Amino acid sequence: MVKVNEHYLKLKAGYLFPEIGRRVKAYSESHPDIKVIRLGIGDVTRPLVPAVIEAFHQGVDDMANGETFHGYGPEQGYEWLAKVVIDKAYKPLGVELKASEVFISDGSKCDTSNILDIFGLDNRVAICDPVYPVYNDTNVMLGRTGEVDARGYYSGLVYLPCVAENNFTPAFPEEPVDLIYLCYPNNPTGTVASREQLQGWVDYALANDAVILFDAAYEAFITEPDIPHSIYEIPGARKCAIEFRSFSKTAGFTGVRCGLTVIPEELTAKTASGERIKLNALWNRRQTTKFNGVSFPVQKAAAAVYSDEGWAQVQGVIDYYMENARIIREGLGQAGITCFGGVSAPYIWLKTPQGMASWDFFDKLLNECHVVGTPGSGFGPSGEGYFRLSAFGGRENVQEAVKRICGKWGK
Repeated sequence: MVKVNEHYLKLKAGYLFPEIGRRVKAYSESHPDIKVIRLGIGDVTRPLVPAVIEAFHQGVDDMANGETFHGYGPEQGYEWLAKVVIDKAYKPLGVELKASEVFISDGSKCDTSNILDIFGLDNRVAICDPVYPVYNDTNVMLGRTGEVDARGYYSGLVYLPCVAENNFTPAFPEEPVDLIYLCYPNNPTGTVASREQLQGWVDYALANDAVILFDAAYEAFITEPDIPHSIYEIPGARKCAIEFRSFSKTAGFTGVRCGLTVIPEELTAKTASGERIKLNALWNRRQTTKFNGVSFPVQKAAAAVYSDEGWAQVQGVIDYYMENARIIREGLGQAGITCFGGVSAPYIWLKTPQGMASWDFFDKLLNECHVVGTPGSGFGPSGEGYFRLSAFGGRENVQEAVKRICGKWGK
């Protein structure tokens, strides 16, 4: 008799974003004449920049020519792309990496979940609350947890609340943990971590023989000069941290799919017998077995992101989104709505008006303002009473959304 993986049955009703989509679809179908503005799911809206499109086309043209055709590529990604990333994205930060430490993938969402393949189930995992749901749910799917409790916490995971009262900064775990998920700039709160705060986490990980899983998907949106872009800017991080990056939000690759994971060669973990094993080697083995690599044209397009012309164009798009963030943050703030984030991240994390529950605010915003956001409670129990708005919309839609919200909840 075939049996299912019953760990999936522990998950709550549905993944956050499909549930948002379901509600929006139902509303739109029953109100076809109303324009709904979507600032919920963090999908980009600006097209790929010209330098990237040109390289993408060249990659496709290469596949049409017998002399330049590419079949299976290296599962780790082409070395020339790894070297471009190292030279353009890491060396300016003072971070030295080898090409063998950079693994090109189809996105950081996949990598932050697939990385669990190389760690034993008996590892204790700490995640922030609120948190990107993938971190939580993939640990549940894998079988690391027990059932969910009345608060929404799964037994077997260590939750680190991040709320206004602690400036959305997690405290160090009160019990020993082995794996620590950190995301900065943060999704969903839009907040950042200082160099001193990240040094504290690196020191904690080194002292406790733990590994930090550092999601830096939004590093390109950092505008504050003293905020680190990489965990490897912090002394000691090469011995205790894995970093994930993405082209999705940086360069608009949400529909193209490309990201990367960095695992320094000196990063190790123990076997049951106490032997130290290089995690770089384990991840390489995982990728060569379970992953066939990113397509050649996509990697050509990704390399163009870091060309002089490409980066100037990409930076222009990032600036566009961050101006949207400013419009949302300042507009809602002037209306008396308490907002966080939106300075070095494309997300604004707001306190729901009148103490409203997150999903109640979602429904009210949809039905009365025809604007879609993301309920904070969907990111974890500590997200209740908060709401996330994305800066990835078109300028006119963003301005109209702010006007509608302020008209309803303004002072």
